Amino acid sequence: IAIRACFLGFVFGCGVLLSFSQSSWNHFGWYMCSLSLFHYSEYLVTAVNNPKSLSLDSFLLNHSLEYTVAALSSWIEFTLENIFWPELKQITWLSATGLLMVVFGECLRKAAMFTAGSNFNHVVQNEKSESHTLVTSGVYAWFRHPSYVGWFYWSIGTQVMLCNPICGVGYALTVWRFFRDRTEEEEISLIHFFGEEYLEYKKRVPTGLPFINGVKVGL
Repeated sequence: IAIRACFLGFVFGCGVLLSFSQSSWNHFGWYMCSLSLFHYSEYLVTAVNNPKSLSLDSFLLNHSLEYTVAALSSWIEFTLENIFWPELKQITWLSATGLLMVVFGECLRKAAMFTAGSNFNHVVQNEKSESHTLVTSGVYAWFRHPSYVGWFYWSIGTQVMLCNPICGVGYALTVWRFFRDRTEEEEISLIHFFGEEYLEYKKRVPTGLPFINGVKVGL
């Protein structure tokens, strides 16, 4: 845990230094800060909210092979485009827009985690615990899946920040498919846990994700 936390702190520090550099890599410094802060805060908030579920995986550094490949692809695209078309990486207004998306997504996700408290878990639960309750207040009154909405816009925002056109489109399509499947999987469990109470909540509150309605319930 200490090694991973130290590594993320080192990356954040390097990102700060790079952000203030007068090179075409300064927006990559913004990205490094955003990425390291996201992963560190995932562990920290889980430690505060739901320590029973806390593990090394709470950093989400090893989220999946697809996540690793996506990250590496974005670094490669930024590097190649920065070498051959450095002016593409200096569109400050576009990078600033991406930064705003990242900040919005990060704040919304962490607000969802704090609001859900011990009900929040990085792994979709198939069995209801005694303490598991349906959270419908706070940001959950706006969206059924605010943590997913936050992560959705955060991930796309990182590519807008980097001015990565290829990965920007690729990320948007990939995370949309991921969260479409993830919301359906989670809602099946929630309907099983809470029955009519969740169905009524589902009717009132949207998922918050574009063109994703969640699991279909037959009449």
